Amino acid sequence: MKVIGLDVGTKRIGVAKADSNVKIAVPHTTLEVNGTEFEQIAHIAKIYSAGHIVIGLPRNSKGEETAQSTYSREFAIKLKTLLPDTKIYLQDESLTSVEAENRLKSRQKQYQKGDIDAEAATIILQDFLEILARQDPSLLNPVELNDSTKVISKKNRKKSKKSKTKIIIPLVAIAILLVGGIVGALLWYHSSLGPASNVDLCECVCDTIDQSNEWCCCKTFSIEDGESVSEIASKLEKEGLIKSALSFRIYVKLNNFGDQLKSGKYLLSSNMSVEEIVKKFVEGAVDDNVFSFTILPGETLKDIKKRLLEVGYTETEIDKAFNATYDHPLLANKPADASLEGYVFGETYEFYKGETVENIFMTTFDQLYSVVKENNLEQRFAEHGLTLHQGIILASIIQKEAGRLSAEDKAIVAQIFYSRLNSGLNLGSDVTVTYALDQIDPDRTVYTDNQLALTVDSCYNTRLYSGLPCGPISNPGAESLIAAANPADTSYLYFLTGDDGLMYYSTTEYEHNSNIVQHCHELCNVSL
Repeated sequence: MKVIGLDVGTKRIGVAKADSNVKIAVPHTTLEVNGTEFEQIAHIAKIYSAGHIVIGLPRNSKGEETAQSTYSREFAIKLKTLLPDTKIYLQDESLTSVEAENRLKSRQKQYQKGDIDAEAATIILQDFLEILARQDPSLLNPVELNDSTKVISKKNRKKSKKSKTKIIIPLVAIAILLVGGIVGALLWYHSSLGPASNVDLCECVCDTIDQSNEWCCCKTFSIEDGESVSEIASKLEKEGLIKSALSFRIYVKLNNFGDQLKSGKYLLSSNMSVEEIVKKFVEGAVDDNVFSFTILPGETLKDIKKRLLEVGYTETEIDKAFNATYDHPLLANKPADASLEGYVFGETYEFYKGETVENIFMTTFDQLYSVVKENNLEQRFAEHGLTLHQGIILASIIQKEAGRLSAEDKAIVAQIFYSRLNSGLNLGSDVTVTYALDQIDPDRTVYTDNQLALTVDSCYNTRLYSGLPCGPISNPGAESLIAAANPADTSYLYFLTGDDGLMYYSTTEYEHNSNIVQHCHELCNVSL
């Protein structure tokens, strides 16, 4: 079963998720307490298909409930009212936020306050999973609408007879040590499978074997014939490509990949997870006659042209492909005068050297078309009054506005754009203005400041003109496309990305301006 864990605060709510079959909780996101938190939790539960929610019940160092405990109980009852078919549990917790912050500090990565809440929710959920693993139904008491007192409580599990207590106390102590050791080992294992480098500081793309960029952490790595898994793991750890040779060996052993790792040369990056590295080793080294080509979601045709030039194609070959006519069902309803912007789907592909740019594009069309068909996007867009082309336009804006954020954030941004379209308001998206300027004045020699930039006379300027812009402004990823077809059920009309990287939503212009003052001192003044 799938479970969501919540660390409920008066300002923020940390969210974690887990599959009971895997038994490892992971941080998911952080929600602001702004009146929509219950709807957002319901949306997350629906998207994740979670039928169980665990809410932390704070206790002080003496094991007593506090005012925050009452708040958590009331929160659980309200959530149960909204989700009557979902099983909701209260789970004892103490100093979870302190433990969460210590864990984040130990990872030596920058973190925000919201990261602490999400990590605290992970701890709460992991404790629940351990209790669940004992398979004792008496320890699992769902919250009922008419009873807010039920809780997975250590106090409720105490024995009353002194004789039994004398026996149980040492057994409990041993059990706690064992469980603590198991939980610690699982958390260490899960953490050590992640990238060896800070992903935020190492966002490189390693395309071909002869392109090794040390600045962005790419390294050529060789597996020799006859090398053992232990030898491979040790080399990876020494090169700084994985965190732990032991966790690599465990992962390979648990997944029976031991005899599937192929010799050869690989181009690896320290921002790759163990899973991604092992997948490469299982697939085998790139053939000398094959090259990898990566397009990132959110890139434009200008970006893709640069990538094609870097791998050896000429400007003439690229421009010819951009202007070619393609017989592909994806493009059946694309306006004849529209470019390929938005249709060259972001993914990592492999091609034989000498492949034409036209065939590269056809492969990206196949990939995007599979996303369209698998998610029934044409019908979903039609339900909102959009064609597939218009849906791609909207998704391309969502990609630029919320590309680094969660699927839930993207769905809320989609809802805001639909609400603005339906109410006659301009979309007012600055990223469309930036795209317009990149086409008309890329060096910003004419539009030298933001106030002037917002007046640019372009069909892409959604600050100036109503409706959707005249075409996509980037190639959207799958999450943005799905969000555009399945917007959230909220009533916001404004959003902004704060200096802390979080999204802030509001329903009135006054609230929006207040959010700007409170959360957007730097980003809101970045040049368009």
